[in-house]
Amino acid sequence: MRLTGLVAVAAAALLPSRGLFAQGPLLDPVAVVAPTATQLAVRLVPVTLRLATPDTGVFPEPEPVRALYVNAWAFASSRLWRLIQLADSTEINAFVVDVKDDTGCLLYPSQVATAREIGASACARVRAVRPRLDSLRMHDITPIARIVVAKDPLLAEGKPHWSVRRRDGEGLWRDRIGMAWVDAYNDSVWVYAAQLAEEAARLGFEEIQFDYVRFPDEPRERLATAVFAARQEGDNFRAAVRRNVRMLTQRLAALEIPITFDVFGLTATYDGDMGIGQVWEDFAAVADVILPMVYPSHYYAGAYGFRRPNHHPYEIVRNALRDAQARTPDAGPEIRPYLQAFTLGRRQPRYTPHEIREQIRAAEELGILSWVLWNPRSAYQRDALRPYRLAASPSDAAAVGAP
Repeated sequence: MRLTGLVAVAAAALLPSRGLFAQGPLLDPVAVVAPTATQLAVRLVPVTLRLATPDTGVFPEPEPVRALYVNAWAFASSRLWRLIQLADSTEINAFVVDVKDDTGCLLYPSQVATAREIGASACARVRAVRPRLDSLRMHDITPIARIVVAKDPLLAEGKPHWSVRRRDGEGLWRDRIGMAWVDAYNDSVWVYAAQLAEEAARLGFEEIQFDYVRFPDEPRERLATAVFAARQEGDNFRAAVRRNVRMLTQRLAALEIPITFDVFGLTATYDGDMGIGQVWEDFAAVADVILPMVYPSHYYAGAYGFRRPNHHPYEIVRNALRDAQARTPDAGPEIRPYLQAFTLGRRQPRYTPHEIREQIRAAEELGILSWVLWNPRSAYQRDALRPYRLAASPSDAAAVGAP
């Protein structure tokens, strides 16, 4: 890069209205606001000069995705800059950002008609999303859009004819914590998710990740009180999920970006659909990436022979991912697990950097080099991460190892 180019990048970084640390609408170019100390700490990243090499026609192996889950509140607040600092100094190279979470609210105001009709834009967390996406790209952080599908109380309230109803006719059915769900048999629910995905891609997200692609995980007796009005005779949970997941991938193929799906970790081990409609092979047939949520704290007592699975992060993750590999064809999708970076309530042990690194070690020993860390508060421990983001490429991950 020429010196003038470096000066231009630096100048762009110092304007809060665009580029690296934009936080709102364009400012008057005369009234430039002085940058804060937090912003200055992460604005400028080292530039490595490299000589151009001849085009050999051989494409390099893609860099593994090592991501953090970033909730909408964190993305919209000053915490984003701290997470960028963390990524700059570690192996993290992607953020999974809530575009629509399980409240039904959106990250930013949407132009999708359904979103505007039900008020999903009115509760948007950030008004100007492009400047923040620009900041991620300037720091070589891939933005991934997470879109929750079936657990959407806002859509359920706004479109009751798309929703799960009570069998006694007394309105919307709700799960054990009082949340209304939309009817996953209804293809309009999935079309809405696809429309939001198309919009997210236009705004600059480089991957679309769908979550809650399933029916409610409730006891059988509670589900017996629910009516799924869109169900056709002979249809079932698995068939509905399989049909609509395929529809999503076909509808979004023109985006030419990865279409990925979050699934229960046990989906890779369990033979049936677990009563929620998820079967591993149904996703493997259409997805670019499957993300099993292999949180040790979520496995039942006795899983893989361990009375307290939460005490054995390495063993649980290794067993779960080995099952996933056995059920995935060689030419099938990438497996990119969600790993536990949180402590569940008062359950022991607390998840320190050691427990997190043990999960990463289990994945990488199986040749799975991509992963996402999940913490619902988007608060992460630096010591759980390698100190240099480019140090663990596919060719040298084994050599680097855990710190």
